[in-house]
Amino acid sequence: MSQGGKKNTKTKSTSKKPINLELTDEELRKNSQHKKIKNSSKKEKTSMPKKRKIAIIVVITIILALIVAAAIIFVLANQEKTEQEATKADFVEPIYSTLTGLEITDAALNSSPTFCIQIPNSDDGARPQAGLSQAAVVFEAIAERGITRFAAVFQNPDVSAIGPIRSLRPYYTSWDAPFDCTIVHAGGSDEALAEVGNGDFRNLDVDGGAYAWRENDYSRSWNNLFTSPAELTNYNNTLGFKASEPKAFPRLTPDVTANIVSERQSCTAKIAAGEECVLDTPTVEAFSINFGVQPDYNTAYQYNPESNNYTRSFATGAPHLSYDCAPELEQPTTKTECGEAIQITPTAVVAMLVEQYTMRDGYHEQIETIGSGNAYIFQNGTIIEGTWQKNSQDDQIVFRDTAGSKISFAPGQLWIAAIPSTGGVSY
Repeated sequence: MSQGGKKNTKTKSTSKKPINLELTDEELRKNSQHKKIKNSSKKEKTSMPKKRKIAIIVVITIILALIVAAAIIFVLANQEKTEQEATKADFVEPIYSTLTGLEITDAALNSSPTFCIQIPNSDDGARPQAGLSQAAVVFEAIAERGITRFAAVFQNPDVSAIGPIRSLRPYYTSWDAPFDCTIVHAGGSDEALAEVGNGDFRNLDVDGGAYAWRENDYSRSWNNLFTSPAELTNYNNTLGFKASEPKAFPRLTPDVTANIVSERQSCTAKIAAGEECVLDTPTVEAFSINFGVQPDYNTAYQYNPESNNYTRSFATGAPHLSYDCAPELEQPTTKTECGEAIQITPTAVVAMLVEQYTMRDGYHEQIETIGSGNAYIFQNGTIIEGTWQKNSQDDQIVFRDTAGSKISFAPGQLWIAAIPSTGGVSY
C-alpha cells in the first residue's frame, strides 16, 4: 500500500507517434514511378479486350454474312426449283388437228364429224364464196367447159355460212371418201348421184332446200344456196352421225415447220452474202397453174415469207376472196352482212397431173382418180417435184418426193389442183 493510503497507480499514455506527412524527394520519385507503372498496367488491361472485341465483331459479322448469303442462295435455289416444278407441272403437251396440223384445244375435236361440200367457182355469182378459207383441204378440178369447182373438206368450222353449193361429180366422191365425211351437194351428174346414193356414203343433197337456205341476192343468180355448221349438225344428229374417222394427209408440226423456214431463210441470206450454203430444195416464191381450157380459171400464187403461206389470185390478177361470216349470224346474206371478203391463203399447194376426159353426154367431165401420176408440191417457199398415188377409193392419196419418201405438209390449209394433160404448172 502506498503512503497516505492512496493506491499507487500508473498512468498509460494513449498518444500516438506523429505521422510524418512530408516525404523525401526520393520517396516522391519512387511513388511517382509506381503510379506510372500502375497506370500503364491499367491501360494495357483496358486496351487488349477492345482489340479482341473488334476482332470478335469482325468474325461474327463475317459468319452472319455467310449465313445470310447461304440462306439467300438456299431460298433462291428452292424458288427456282419450285418454279421449274410448277412450269413442268403446268406444261401441257400441245394437241394438233389431224386434218390441218394446227394446234387445237381438245383431242376430241379430231373425231368431230367432217363435211365435204361442193362449192362452185364460176364467175356468174359464185364469187366471193363463203367459209372457203376455213376448209382444211380443198380439191380443185374442172367440172364442165373448163370451169373449176371445189370439194372442200371441213371439220369444226367457225362460221355461219358455207357455200354456194352446187352439183356433184364422181371424181369428187372418190377424193371425199377417205375423209369419212358427209358429202354435201345440190344434185349432180347421174354417175355421181348413183355412186353417192349406194349406201356407202353419208349423203346430204340440199337441192330441195333442206338444211340450207337461198340468199335473196340477185347478183348470185342460181349460185345462192348456202348452209351452215348448225344446219349440218342438225342433219347429222337426225341420222346419228356423231363422229368421223378421217384418213388425213401427214402434217408437220408448227415448231418443225418454223425451224425449216428459219433454216432456209438463214441459208438464203448466207448465199446472198457470198457464203457457202446448200439448199435441199429450190426456192420458188411465185408460180401459176394452168387448167388448159378457160384462161379466166387459171390461178397464180405468191409466197409470203412472214406468214409462210400463199396468196391465191386468178389469172386476171383479181384476188380469190371468200367471206368469213361471224358464227352468231343466222342465215346471213353474205355480201351485205359478212363484212369484207378476205383473200384465200393456203399454206401448201399441190398440182397433180391427172387423166381427164369428157363423158358420153359431151358435157360432164371424168377424171381417173385411182392410179398415179406426177405432182408438184409447193410449201415453205420451195418446190418438190414428186408423184401421187391412190390405190382405191377408200385409200387416201399418197404424195412422195423423187426419192420415194412420203411428203408431210406444213400446218394450215392444203389446196390440191387436178391438172389435165392440156394444162401445166409454171414457176
